[in-house]
Amino acid sequence: MNIRQLATGQADFNAQLSRLLAFEATADEKLEATVASILADVKQRGDAALLEYTRCFDRLNVNDVSELELPQSELRAAFDGLPAAQRTALEQAAQRVTAYHQKQLQSSWNYTEVDGTLLGQQVTPLDRVGLYVPGGKAAYPSSVLMNALPAKVAGVAELIMVVPTPDGVKNQLVLAAAYLSGVDRVFTIGGAQAVAALAYGTAIIPKVDKIVGPGNAYVASAKRRVFGVCGIDMIAGPSEILVVCDGKTNPDWISMDLFSQAEHDELAQAILLSPDEKFIAAVAQSADRLLEQMPRRNIIQTALENRGALIHVADLEEACAISNRIAPEHLELSVENPQAWLSKIKHAGAIFMGRYTSESLGDYCAGPNHVLPTSGTARFSSPLGVYDFQKRSSLIQVSAQGAQTLGAIAAELAFGEGLQAHAQSALFRKEQ
Repeated sequence: MNIRQLATGQADFNAQLSRLLAFEATADEKLEATVASILADVKQRGDAALLEYTRCFDRLNVNDVSELELPQSELRAAFDGLPAAQRTALEQAAQRVTAYHQKQLQSSWNYTEVDGTLLGQQVTPLDRVGLYVPGGKAAYPSSVLMNALPAKVAGVAELIMVVPTPDGVKNQLVLAAAYLSGVDRVFTIGGAQAVAALAYGTAIIPKVDKIVGPGNAYVASAKRRVFGVCGIDMIAGPSEILVVCDGKTNPDWISMDLFSQAEHDELAQAILLSPDEKFIAAVAQSADRLLEQMPRRNIIQTALENRGALIHVADLEEACAISNRIAPEHLELSVENPQAWLSKIKHAGAIFMGRYTSESLGDYCAGPNHVLPTSGTARFSSPLGVYDFQKRSSLIQVSAQGAQTLGAIAAELAFGEGLQAHAQSALFRKEQ
């Protein structure tokens, strides 16, 4: 396998790194036109359009959208029917994810000034959230947990899940995860049409306040287009992992960590930064040897050869600086004393500290959310969390005394802006 090897000492290193990191999802005009048409059609014709698209794309022979809703009894049966070990693992993961996200709950607060004016903030959950879950060949029960449980912890009153089931094939683990997570309603619809139904609402599918969850290019495009009609979590790019290693971790462990993200798809990115040249060579050899054991080896190889890199750095200080430039989705600090370097890291979706902390643990059961910013957006974005399902309202209760002071201030600024009614509104309450 030919993974590119770079060194920060190379004269053109910065240019090479820029080319490596460059990724822009090229707009597919035909795809965008198709998505726009589907959204407009579902918005106008509602369930009738939704039914037609589901018959066409998922080949489901149904006469009414209500037939696409799964009863809670079916979700419970899926959960009860899991092999014991699988059910226990799902329960343990759910418990850990819930416990972590309970720490994120925000509370309302207020304070009262000397003159009796009260100021504060009221925190309330969203009323209804839509969860998109991929179906067909891709089935991710872990995504159900990571999206549904924070919403439930936040106090969201109703969670509507949509999941495509091409040819009627349902993934029992996904349904079990929906049951365990407390999803209220599940509809077997998918694609841009499902996003449209959630965003605009139909006679049967309720309109939601926010749509979360991963999907294909059609789903991502649809989410981008309905933003503003409702909220969305993020538009995610290809999966990424950046490993910073001092050269003392087992090379096989690091190779497999790189593989863990490369196996997602051919556009995934996996990069190693290390000050130890011999270790980099050992990881390259390990990757060649371990690749043959991987069922998804073709995808892994394509991703690593096209967008992967093994980079020799001068020291860990430089590695941290490059990491901040990359702002990776997943960052592994596989070093002797990871907490000593934590203050050097400014931009990363999730930081995995220590030699025993594989990124895959975060994907499934560590506790923190695995929905993370990609493509450098960790510079200004955060992981999905309870705060994404809560909103804040400012509280202002001005006392009679406070109105005298604030009225004068507001009026002066309002007159300066030429907004006479604003000024008079404040002055009317000011004692003459």
